[in-house]
Amino acid sequence: MAKSVPLVSTIFVLLLLLVATEMGPMAAEARTCESQSHRFKGTCLSKSNCASVCQTEGFPDGHCSGFRRRCFCDKPC
Repeated sequence: MAKSVPLVSTIFVLLLLLVATEMGPMAAEARTCESQSHRFKGTCLSKSNCASVCQTEGFPDGHCSGFRRRCFCDKPC
Protein backbone atom coordinates (compact mmCIF):
# COMPACT_ATOMS: atom_id res chain seq x y z
CA MET A 1 0.00 0.00 0.00
CA ALA A 2 2.82 2.41 0.83
CA LYS A 3 4.39 2.00 -2.64
CA SER A 4 1.13 2.58 -4.51
CA VAL A 5 0.45 6.03 -2.99
CA PRO A 6 3.51 7.72 -4.59
CA LEU A 7 2.75 5.96 -7.87
CA VAL A 8 -0.86 7.13 -7.89
CA SER A 9 0.11 10.68 -6.97
CA THR A 10 2.78 10.75 -9.70
CA ILE A 11 0.28 9.59 -12.31
CA PHE A 12 -2.21 12.18 -11.06
CA VAL A 13 0.35 15.00 -11.38
CA LEU A 14 1.30 13.85 -14.89
CA LEU A 15 -2.36 13.84 -15.93
CA LEU A 16 -2.80 17.36 -14.53
CA LEU A 17 0.21 18.55 -16.53
CA LEU A 18 -1.18 16.96 -19.67
CA VAL A 19 -4.58 18.61 -19.21
CA ALA A 20 -3.00 21.98 -18.37
CA THR A 21 -0.89 22.01 -21.55
CA GLU A 22 -3.89 21.09 -23.71
CA MET A 23 -6.01 23.88 -22.24
CA GLY A 24 -3.47 26.63 -22.87
CA PRO A 25 -4.05 29.54 -25.23
CA MET A 26 -4.61 28.34 -28.76
CA ALA A 27 -3.79 30.39 -31.83
CA ALA A 28 -6.50 30.45 -34.45
CA GLU A 29 -5.31 29.72 -37.94
CA ALA A 30 -6.69 32.02 -40.58
CA ARG A 31 -8.09 30.25 -43.60
CA THR A 32 -6.77 31.32 -46.98
CA CYS A 33 -8.94 31.36 -50.09
CA GLU A 34 -7.38 31.29 -53.52
CA SER A 35 -8.62 32.21 -56.97
CA GLN A 36 -6.91 31.96 -60.33
CA SER A 37 -5.80 35.35 -61.61
CA HIS A 38 -7.85 36.76 -64.48
CA ARG A 39 -5.25 39.28 -65.62
CA PHE A 40 -2.01 37.27 -65.42
CA LYS A 41 -0.89 36.15 -68.87
CA GLY A 42 1.57 33.38 -69.66
CA THR A 43 3.46 30.93 -67.48
CA CYS A 44 3.92 31.94 -63.84
CA LEU A 45 7.61 31.80 -62.99
CA SER A 46 7.95 34.58 -60.40
CA LYS A 47 5.95 34.76 -57.17
CA SER A 48 6.58 38.50 -56.86
CA ASN A 49 5.26 39.15 -60.38
CA CYS A 50 2.18 37.06 -59.67
CA ALA A 51 1.62 38.85 -56.35
CA SER A 52 1.83 42.28 -57.99
CA VAL A 53 -0.76 41.30 -60.62
CA CYS A 54 -2.99 39.92 -57.85
CA GLN A 55 -2.73 43.21 -55.98
CA THR A 56 -4.17 44.99 -59.03
CA GLU A 57 -7.11 42.58 -58.78
CA GLY A 58 -7.70 43.44 -55.11
CA PHE A 59 -5.91 40.49 -53.50
CA PRO A 60 -3.12 40.95 -50.94
CA ASP A 61 -0.90 38.13 -52.25
CA GLY A 62 -0.41 35.56 -54.99
CA HIS A 63 1.63 32.47 -55.83
CA CYS A 64 2.50 30.20 -58.75
CA SER A 65 0.97 26.75 -58.55
CA GLY A 66 0.27 23.58 -60.46
CA PHE A 67 1.83 21.66 -63.33
CA ARG A 68 0.80 24.36 -65.80
CA ARG A 69 2.32 27.08 -63.55
CA ARG A 70 -0.73 29.33 -63.20
CA CYS A 71 -0.93 32.42 -61.00
CA PHE A 72 -3.32 32.06 -58.06
CA CYS A 73 -4.33 35.02 -55.91
CA ASP A 74 -4.70 34.58 -52.14
CA LYS A 75 -6.85 36.36 -49.56
CA PRO A 76 -8.05 35.56 -46.04
CA CYS A 77 -11.51 33.99 -46.03
